[in-house]
Amino acid sequence: MGADCFELFPELVELADDILGYSIVDLCVDDAEANLDKTQYTQPALYIVNALMYLQRLQDGNELVPDFAAGHSLGEYNALFAAGAFDFATGLKLVQRRGQIMSRVEGGGMAAVIGMTVDEIRQVLADSGCDGIDIANFNAPTQTVISGPKADIEAAQTAFESAGARMYVVLKVSGAFHSRYMKDPAAEFAEFIDSFSFQPLKFPVIANHTGEAYGAGDIHEQLIMQISNSVRWTDSIQYLMDQPAVEFEEVGPGKILTSLIRQIQRGR
Repeated sequence: MGADCFELFPELVELADDILGYSIVDLCVDDAEANLDKTQYTQPALYIVNALMYLQRLQDGNELVPDFAAGHSLGEYNALFAAGAFDFATGLKLVQRRGQIMSRVEGGGMAAVIGMTVDEIRQVLADSGCDGIDIANFNAPTQTVISGPKADIEAAQTAFESAGARMYVVLKVSGAFHSRYMKDPAAEFAEFIDSFSFQPLKFPVIANHTGEAYGAGDIHEQLIMQISNSVRWTDSIQYLMDQPAVEFEEVGPGKILTSLIRQIQRGR
């Protein structure tokens, strides 16, 4: 991940290494110590690669500056970076601390439920007594991620498969992200982020927590709320679909968001 763009921005890579205390290239390209699946490493890695890939697009001169930006979960920081809320180093410091705080919450898990609507998922959770599981990501009309204690997530698989889920995929994550179990990390992050100031956005950014554009001066609040609340990706894309003549372009490794956007467009 990111192997093609690290050499294009040696100064930013060196800056990232200084902030992190380890080599981001070694982590993303080799991962000899198998750290990349740990959220304290995953989050900075994603932020750095996304940021460099965005800068590469601008450098190539083939991409217009966007009219809107949205990022899924951690990607919201890259959307804010693109919109000028903070510089590369500031965003990395925020993301590094976010990952460190969230990594301390153990015993959690997440699963993607594919082929069921949100209402059907809520019904399965109610019928099976899984009241310790929250909806974490509203990814697409029939793709939803649930979050909670690891044992509960694993135990719920039978209930969902019996109820007709096309797929139930336990995700390779290290915590119950975007759920009630992240409230303490959110409170700790609030103390950390309080010392930062942000610049006015150059163009609107869509907030995960609300599925709508950021208001003036609410970056602190939105980034805090995002940690322990659902990612409203479907609402975010539908909000953008209501804007005139919008075309979507995914920036970053892979095309997962492009696939989700197409599902949302078809559902609309």
